[in-house]
Amino acid sequence: MCKRPGSLHLALSVTTMLSAAFSSSAMAATRHAPVVHRAAPAAHKNTPRVATPKRRHTGPYMSKSAESMAVVARHPPRGTVETVSQKMLAEAPAGTNPMKVISQLPGIVFQSGDAQGLDTWSAQIFMHGFQQQEIGMTLDGMPLGEMTYRNYNGLNPIMAISSENVARIDVSQSAGAESMAASNNLGGGLSYVSMTPSDKMGGTAAAGFGSYSTYHTFLRFESGKLNSSGTKFYTSYMRNDSGMWKGYGEQFMQQVNAKLVQPIGHDSSISAFFDWSDLHQNTYPDISPQIINRVGYGLSSYENGSNSGYIAAVNAANGIYSGKVGTLDDPADAAYYDGSTNTVDTFGGIKADLRLTDRLTWNTTAYGHGERNQTSWATPYYPSPTGSPVSELMKEPEIRRFGIVSALHYDIAHNHIGAGVWYENNSYMSPMNAYAQPAVVNGVVQGKVHDPLTQWRDPFAQIFNQNYNTNTFTAFVQDTYNVLPNLALHFGFKSLLSTTRVGDGYLNQDYYGAGAAVTSGESLTVAKPFLPHISADWHFLKDHELYFDISENARTYAESGYKLSNSPFAVSQTAYDDTKSTIRPETAWTYAIGYRYTGKLVAATVYAYRTNYNNRLQQITEGPVVNPISAVSNVGGVTMNGVDAGLTLMPFRGFALTNSVSYNHGVYDQNLVSGSTVYATKGQQIVNYPRFMYKGRVSYEWHGMTAYADGSYTGTRNYSYTGDVKSPGYWLTNVGVQYSFGNMRKYNRYLGAIKNLTVAFNGSNLTNKRYISTMGQNGNPADIASGALTDQSMQIGAPRMFFGSVRADF
Repeated sequence: MCKRPGSLHLALSVTTMLSAAFSSSAMAATRHAPVVHRAAPAAHKNTPRVATPKRRHTGPYMSKSAESMAVVARHPPRGTVETVSQKMLAEAPAGTNPMKVISQLPGIVFQSGDAQGLDTWSAQIFMHGFQQQEIGMTLDGMPLGEMTYRNYNGLNPIMAISSENVARIDVSQSAGAESMAASNNLGGGLSYVSMTPSDKMGGTAAAGFGSYSTYHTFLRFESGKLNSSGTKFYTSYMRNDSGMWKGYGEQFMQQVNAKLVQPIGHDSSISAFFDWSDLHQNTYPDISPQIINRVGYGLSSYENGSNSGYIAAVNAANGIYSGKVGTLDDPADAAYYDGSTNTVDTFGGIKADLRLTDRLTWNTTAYGHGERNQTSWATPYYPSPTGSPVSELMKEPEIRRFGIVSALHYDIAHNHIGAGVWYENNSYMSPMNAYAQPAVVNGVVQGKVHDPLTQWRDPFAQIFNQNYNTNTFTAFVQDTYNVLPNLALHFGFKSLLSTTRVGDGYLNQDYYGAGAAVTSGESLTVAKPFLPHISADWHFLKDHELYFDISENARTYAESGYKLSNSPFAVSQTAYDDTKSTIRPETAWTYAIGYRYTGKLVAATVYAYRTNYNNRLQQITEGPVVNPISAVSNVGGVTMNGVDAGLTLMPFRGFALTNSVSYNHGVYDQNLVSGSTVYATKGQQIVNYPRFMYKGRVSYEWHGMTAYADGSYTGTRNYSYTGDVKSPGYWLTNVGVQYSFGNMRKYNRYLGAIKNLTVAFNGSNLTNKRYISTMGQNGNPADIASGALTDQSMQIGAPRMFFGSVRADF
């Protein structure tokens, strides 16, 4: 977890765009004009549609029942949108983060320190060079904010909805639809759609198990239609618990979801969604290239479930190191006693989907969200009043946000016209406190060592505190014009206005030094009245599609605790005053063109893109580890050119063989200048994202059996900005098989209540490859001279693991 800023933290923001689909059905299924749930077949009888090829096979991204799972939703007739269905999510090990499944699309990289992808500290997703903070995310149209550790304006999608309740995820691989309620979708968007309650009473009970004491439980009750008006709901409970694959600790999460739908007439409805999630995780330690070379991949925290682990941490704080740790240049930071994450979210909204006339619909959602967070690490740099050289530093941010999203859609002649607004008020508090740990006298711990996964009370010192308040408003107008039944032209634009104000801040002078002062009473506004989006989608000949997409988007300023990110506010008042005149919001122009062929036996795709990313904001830190000198500066741009190509072969029913390659040439436009030092970053590949990737998958469906094997190669990635330190490329292989028995009545008449029983087995990282997964979680170093070999901003990927599950649908 995040213990300290890196020696030089450049915002991990870089550029690109779009990923092309390589499954036949995904290619054909996501580019239509607006559609409505099957229950209302006449709802869009006058809506012009783009003709698409008839689906012949079910490829790996779209289930046969995907359309029936769709809620009332509008799908843009543009080729840059792909859909990942519940069928694909269900093939992964039970409880897996859906983003890990999304990463099978070309150009998308998902990294994590655990096999399920649930570790919120190490979870990291890139979409054609854009990191998660630059990708818009929504659930049923409600904004989820930036996916970042210690989120300041939203929540991680896994905290918003259980994977079993996700009907589909629409992946917008352009700069993001202008209608998306997001202020950060420079590099695209992920639109999560929750499942609609069933018309029939029933439920689901599932249990999963796996390596390292992994257990997963999911229960869902479906009410079915309760009355003649069609009122229906579901409620679910999920629990996931796993041990650490190295070191001591656990990663626990539980979650409650509920959804209610009340139809109004034939084509309208009011729905409500509720989420409560509770997460408690020990985190894996961050490592450096030097730690890998001298100590190995298995370095873990000192915590071991007994006092001996704490005594070892106290000894290390006093300069007494065990094993090979003492050979490191920075042994004090190689490992700490513990690191942990505790997060509780409450999130939900009420949505009205109203058909006002045959041509006019109105969709409005009001939502709210609250989050309490505790992220901690045992620091050897700030002693406890008990006499221990170790104390627990706890960042305890809170979020309170409320908002409304509203849009009108009107169909006339060959035009589909839309307009809407989004407003949100977000209050973010970012305190950091210090808690005491007991002393060690003559080898005996004097009291109880506090468990980092429990609630901490009564800090002995406040280290930092500051409040942010942000008001965000966006508006959009768009029109999709069907020139011909097989040709759609789209034009729209988005307006963005966001103002963030910081209140008076507090800095502990003992910790930060006498005279330290944080930015206080300042405000910054992002005003972008015209962010255009132009695209076309042409289905020519039989089974052929050609499309292009041009868009501009902007990102509002980040927020965080003191010196923890590239937020312009998270610096001293002096540093803010020195740079505020040059601070500009980050923007990106993306140009893309793509071609798809969706035949009976073959599906192929080629997708090319160029992105110009401007006004990159990065945090530059120098000096000591605990309290470095920090500033946020505008350091120029990134130019990115890339291409994806995919081929799927379907020689006979149920069989699919998919291969895709991705090439990304994303380089920095300028050298990095820090004081009098110039770092040769111009022309270097962006950090943390590979230039080349390959992904392959073979799958076969026969009766109730589904089996797959997939392999992927992630190429070399730059760890330092100058490229003099890199992480090597690696191969990963995963397999899975599941069998659905169908209605159990055919086996035993007493089991007729079980409508379907499914058993599954999965294996991940079959070759037990040791590899570097997440990089840059603490920022990236500039070069070897600035500490790239000792900078701890890497995570090790999980070893070989096996999972099994049983699921019964009633």
